[in-house]
Amino acid sequence: MSADDAVDPFGYAELLTHAERAKLAELRRYLDAHVRPHVGAWWRDAHCPPHVREELATLRLDDDPAVLGADGRPRPLYVGFRGFELARVDLSVAMLYGGQANMFRTVVREGGSPDQVAALDADIAAFRTTGCFALTEPDHGSDATRGMTTRAVRDGTGWRISGRKRWIGNAAVSDLLAVAAVDEDGAAGVYLVPRDAPGVRLDEIDDKISVRLVRNADIELRDVRVGDDARLARVTDARDLARIFESLRPDVAWFAAGMQTGAYEAARAHALGRVQFGRPIAAFQLVQDKLARMLGNATASLAMAVGLTLSGRSGGEGERNAALAKAWTSDALRETVALGREIVAAEGIRADHAVARFFADAEALYTYEGTHDISHLIVGRAITGHSAFAR
Repeated sequence: MSADDAVDPFGYAELLTHAERAKLAELRRYLDAHVRPHVGAWWRDAHCPPHVREELATLRLDDDPAVLGADGRPRPLYVGFRGFELARVDLSVAMLYGGQANMFRTVVREGGSPDQVAALDADIAAFRTTGCFALTEPDHGSDATRGMTTRAVRDGTGWRISGRKRWIGNAAVSDLLAVAAVDEDGAAGVYLVPRDAPGVRLDEIDDKISVRLVRNADIELRDVRVGDDARLARVTDARDLARIFESLRPDVAWFAAGMQTGAYEAARAHALGRVQFGRPIAAFQLVQDKLARMLGNATASLAMAVGLTLSGRSGGEGERNAALAKAWTSDALRETVALGREIVAAEGIRADHAVARFFADAEALYTYEGTHDISHLIVGRAITGHSAFAR
């Protein structure tokens, strides 16, 4: 577990229960045995191995009674460390799993009626029903909830949906697309659309330099009809979308901390094994300085992720804290992977080297869940009382 002093010097993992640590240790054993040896080749070839999500599902990381609280859900701190462990090996793997277990499941749980949740939740947790969240659009990323152009029009007992979505992760490997759209009254809603429904077209985005295992797609919806029960009952405006995202906000910080830890471990191992001028490069002062800075950034990012998760703040304070954590940890991530690249030198431009993967994938996380500039504007609005957003 990450309680190892080498990567968690302040012992944040000790805040987990024994059962949570045991479950995460099981996850780490699986990743070390079945993912880490192959993920470099998968990333290089942009191959998304379907068996990985299936095997992760068998670990019952999200629905094992041993890690569930009285409300039937795992604790947010455990969920965060789970993302940390996945991202520590590879960001794509973290997103392949988290897009289902964190994002899609949360959208249904927080947006659906009790009947909708009862009908879907167990199958989502077990990955028998897979899904993704289709929010962003070709012309709307950070302002997706306010500038949404995808429309849902009432059609008798159902809805007809038309529009386009872009950068939707896991779309090509999901049964259901949770499509955010605006109805005729201007109210935001989320509609569960089968991937193979008539009028749905998916074009995979396959020329990426980051998260190459994740199957992102452009989605076009042309007069796609769904029943009334496909609309999640508790999403009626943009504020409901914001409410759903509150519980997802810490994810980026956890991923950033995990990636920095993985990059640090890979760079340290390289430095200990690489001999130049008659001794390991780990013995040189400049390399030790870089490793110390990498570990400092990773530790600080982990501390911010833990603090954000434990604070439980909601509303404006929660939005401010999440934006601050996202901006700072993604900045630190960029510096950390660059330092790792310097340490591993020429090996760090080989696609199947761990440091090279972390270096490239850092660019995706830097943009993920809103750009760095948008995050700073959110923080700036909170601390000054003045909004610098365009009106």
